[in-house]
Amino acid sequence: MRIERVAMLAALLAVAGCVTTHDGNTLTPSGNMPHASKKDEAQDAARIHTELGQQYLANGDLQTALEKLTKALQFDPDYAPAHTVIAVVYERINHLPEAEGHYRKAVALEPTKGGPNNNLGAFLCKVGKYAEGESYFARAVADPFYRTPDVAWTNDGVCRLRAGDKAGAEASFRKAVDANPQNGEALLQLANLLYLNNDAFRARAFLQRFDALGQPSAVSLKLGHDIETRLGNKDAALNYGKRLQSQFPDSEQARALDATASQ
Repeated sequence: MRIERVAMLAALLAVAGCVTTHDGNTLTPSGNMPHASKKDEAQDAARIHTELGQQYLANGDLQTALEKLTKALQFDPDYAPAHTVIAVVYERINHLPEAEGHYRKAVALEPTKGGPNNNLGAFLCKVGKYAEGESYFARAVADPFYRTPDVAWTNDGVCRLRAGDKAGAEASFRKAVDANPQNGEALLQLANLLYLNNDAFRARAFLQRFDALGQPSAVSLKLGHDIETRLGNKDAALNYGKRLQSQFPDSEQARALDATASQ
């Protein structure tokens, strides 16, 4: 599941010295500086604490992250990014009802935005609410200003695959690749799905596109080995196997390959 990155606050402290207004006039600290409203001040405080919470989350300090994000929502209960990030924290500590509540609140506050809808859809898919999750992916890609619709299409494909809808999953993965030809997850998902559908030739094409991105994984290398084996290309299969054992020797996929070779 991919969660949209919450925008960082550019500066945490007020800048001392002279500032220039939109009309070109210069004001000094002792001049008549415009006063921020209480609402603006509360939102700024919520932004700062959300940024801090996100930083602690990235560093793995979930307890402090939760404290900062709780504080953010005390300053501004309607600050949508704080709801998104605190939902991630609750999900990480397996407090799923709380996570769902905050994901839903973020969508309620920004109902037409792609990011919150994608995040809620991915969460609902994770907990088995596939049909409802798919409805939020549809809302996400309907946002004309959503910068990463390929992420929502990929998540939709994963959700449909978990629900047993292979045809729908393939269609969504293809839309993800159409939107972003360098979406590695969608390329790999397509390659695996086509391989499972006994279409090794087309599976190879998508895996080669994934491999060209230069981000191999144990899963992709094992899949490459299996595709080439099915196509009867022993040298290519051997090359994938060597790469797997060299780059990911302790992986489950490398152990599975070793077990097969020893039989």
